[in-house]
Amino acid sequence: MADTTLDSLPIFRALTASKREDLLRNALRHSVAPGTILFEQGEKPNFQLVILCGSVQLFGQSAEGREVLIEAMRAPDLVIPAAVLAGAPYLMQARVPEPSTFLLIHAGVFREAVATDPMLAHAVIGSLSQQFRRMVRQIKNLKLRSSTQRVGCYLLSLSARQGTPDNVVLPYEKNLIASELGITRESFSRALSRLERSGIKVEGQRIAIVNRLQLATECAPDPLIDGTDDFGVGD
Repeated sequence: MADTTLDSLPIFRALTASKREDLLRNALRHSVAPGTILFEQGEKPNFQLVILCGSVQLFGQSAEGREVLIEAMRAPDLVIPAAVLAGAPYLMQARVPEPSTFLLIHAGVFREAVATDPMLAHAVIGSLSQQFRRMVRQIKNLKLRSSTQRVGCYLLSLSARQGTPDNVVLPYEKNLIASELGITRESFSRALSRLERSGIKVEGQRIAIVNRLQLATECAPDPLIDGTDDFGVGD
């Protein structure tokens, strides 16, 4: 996957050349291997991280050591700008599941730039708004749907995102997907088994969608929860 160019990053598009130069003067481009931990929950941000290529998984951890996947973020997102702007501890751990590249902007420089440049502030507000809406959709998904509906709608959304209406390839381990959906690995497997009667066929990490309309009827996808209105079930 090619790196996102700096010109295409939403936070830079509206900046003048001099403002961008100031912001990037001491910034770093940093590539990391799968499994890299970018920061732990409880740490204070040293940098604003911008995903140029790849993705980041955000995990919440309890005092007893229980861990859940909260969200997966992809290029060209900002990684938890709320903590950077507030100078507050991260509430989650960030881990990299695939080869990824980041732009690292010193936190103090980033805060100062946001405070003094209205166009950058506007772009950051846009990023925060998108992240807030993703979190609200996630909460609605957890509270309004059964585990089977969550899994089915996840498959439909993933299929739309991957551009493959007849199948999906699970992007990471089933236990992590189950954690992201707020269920156990066992509940995830049971949901897949139930959905095999409603239009899917499980083949390891690849899942064939045999009857998309039947799957959608069973799971009731909703663009106000799933973040897309393109489920490919209207043909």
